Amino acid sequence: MDNKKPEVGWDLIIEGTSSLFDLKFRDVWRYRDLLLMFVKRDFVSFYKQTILGPLWFFIQPLFTTIIYTFVFGGLAHISTDGLPQPLFYLAGITAWNYFADCITKTSTVFRDNSNIFGKVYFPRLILPLSIVASNLVRFAVQMLLFLSMIAYYYWSGTVISSGWALLMFPVLVLMMALLGLGLGLIITAMTTKYRDLAFLVTFGVQLLMYATTVIYPLSAAPEKYKHLIELNPMTGIIEAFRYSFLGKGEFSTWSVGYSAIVTIIALFIGIIVFNKTEKTFVDTV
Repeated sequence: MDNKKPEVGWDLIIEGTSSLFDLKFRDVWRYRDLLLMFVKRDFVSFYKQTILGPLWFFIQPLFTTIIYTFVFGGLAHISTDGLPQPLFYLAGITAWNYFADCITKTSTVFRDNSNIFGKVYFPRLILPLSIVASNLVRFAVQMLLFLSMIAYYYWSGTVISSGWALLMFPVLVLMMALLGLGLGLIITAMTTKYRDLAFLVTFGVQLLMYATTVIYPLSAAPEKYKHLIELNPMTGIIEAFRYSFLGKGEFSTWSVGYSAIVTIIALFIGIIVFNKTEKTFVDTV
């Protein structure tokens, strides 16, 4: 008599990741509905029980622009490359806010969602991607404010020149997203053991803004510091962003190429570190 048990055909087999480079992108696509749900959750929960709600998307950059115009433009008299001061500052703020939000929120994704990770399986990369996607919605709304200000100054007689460089815009947005994602993945893996890094990131990103051409053009930077500022990959991205829409900025293929290389390296390292840490982070969070 044959006592051999019949084989069972499983619909889904969950195995430990065998390679540091295997991020299960097929699983990410299969769970795309979950990705959209997390994007909606982030959007709703952030402005839940607020009076103005999504209007804060406009209020935050607008008030920041007003303060920068008064302090750096009115009091410090920092050059804006001949551009209207509010337009110059809003361009830098719009680009920088998207990158800063991506890196700061991704840097605590393990800690903030440890209760979910420990209960149910889903591709862990879903949550960092949902942060980048939800911040993209905010960035799109702020771009409407930026474009409205461009239209206002254009109809007021201000000469604003933009041309073929506008084609670079999707590439620049992708670079900002991937750079913030890559650096955030590296930091979130480290914060599972060293909680102090979460405070350091918030403080460090604020300081890093002053080493980027958000409140001043690269042309106004002292020569002895100019090369150090150019080492910041966001400098090339923001200069290209301004050049694309306003026709002013030190745009070059070298600066954008350098920023792209740093972005790829940061994303590559972030993927490896994230993939390694996700196996054991529940034991350390």
